[in-house]
Amino acid sequence: MLYELLSWMNDVFNPPGFGAFDYITTRTAFAAATALLISLFIGKKIIKWLQKMQLKEVIRDDIGLKTHLVKADTPTMGGVIIILATVIPALLWMRMDSIYTWMIVFVVIVLGGVGFIDDYIKVVQKDKSGLHGWFKIIGQVLVGVVIGVTLYFWPAFQDYNTLTTVPFLKDVNIDYAFFGESTGWLIYIPVVIFIITAVSNAANLTDGLDGLLSGTSAIAGIILGIFAYVSGRVDFSSFLNIMYLPGAGELTIFAAALVGACLGFLWYNSYPASVFMGDTGSLALGGALGAFAVMIHKELLLPIICGIFFVETVSVIIQTTWFKYTKRKYGEGRRVFLMTPIHHHFEKQGWPESKIVVRFWIIAILLGIISLLTLKLR
Repeated sequence: MLYELLSWMNDVFNPPGFGAFDYITTRTAFAAATALLISLFIGKKIIKWLQKMQLKEVIRDDIGLKTHLVKADTPTMGGVIIILATVIPALLWMRMDSIYTWMIVFVVIVLGGVGFIDDYIKVVQKDKSGLHGWFKIIGQVLVGVVIGVTLYFWPAFQDYNTLTTVPFLKDVNIDYAFFGESTGWLIYIPVVIFIITAVSNAANLTDGLDGLLSGTSAIAGIILGIFAYVSGRVDFSSFLNIMYLPGAGELTIFAAALVGACLGFLWYNSYPASVFMGDTGSLALGGALGAFAVMIHKELLLPIICGIFFVETVSVIIQTTWFKYTKRKYGEGRRVFLMTPIHHHFEKQGWPESKIVVRFWIIAILLGIISLLTLKLR
């Protein structure tokens, strides 16, 4: 919105310097700064309001981690801060005539809304089970359907709608239209639904320690923003020999807003946390990262870019599968890890919470660097 106003002023009055706002890099910097300021200053007021309303984190007394019981007085639903600090700068600095703007904002708002309902049931209605899992899935599938249908049928995407890049391989793409163009949507749309649902739930599992999800999400946002920028420029995409996606550069601005929002939130969410994001933030963040990767055709890189999410989810799957198998075979369930998601395994081993988080951040940075290396190592 603000971009359109500044562009109009530049066309009509031609004030010095206003032409800079036509550049994605300029708007990216302003989006990051705007998001950071919103999350820092408005976030402080929201945290005070959450404290006043007694919207405190619900700590299950059966999780087996006594150290987490002290967090019961910490306000939750702070994901509202991340959503506001991401969506507002995105709408201010992204182009309103870009379909990418509306798709990514739609994902954040809808999945944030699903998470908000879940938090509301837990915190206000005092139902620890929260929103029934099936209702969460319905919300995630709805978002996946909308994004998948748009990416498949929108006229501007017709030349490459079912293609995706294969990491580490030069000039190799996967075409989801295995059985012909007319039936490509039968495979592509379910794939989009799966990715958005999976990453959204994976982020939710990762959100278990102070600063873990907000920090790793910021790292993933930086990496995806770089991919969006080079994919949206014909010169860079040609030099790097990657798929050129006209208009995708606008997503760089969203990525900057998301990173700024996460960093600002991390100011209050780092150990010991003054606020938790709750499902309001985790579902929105995970869904946004998953949808972002799909939009720039880099979804096969998600296990690396969001490697922490991936490992957290795999640890839960391994634990649950092995427990059920051994219970059926031996009559007693056995465990591979002391506790899952895997960050709790390290807590059980006596690692301080802050050490686990920082080490996971370091791993996320290394995985991000590996992801960027795929631009040339092919």
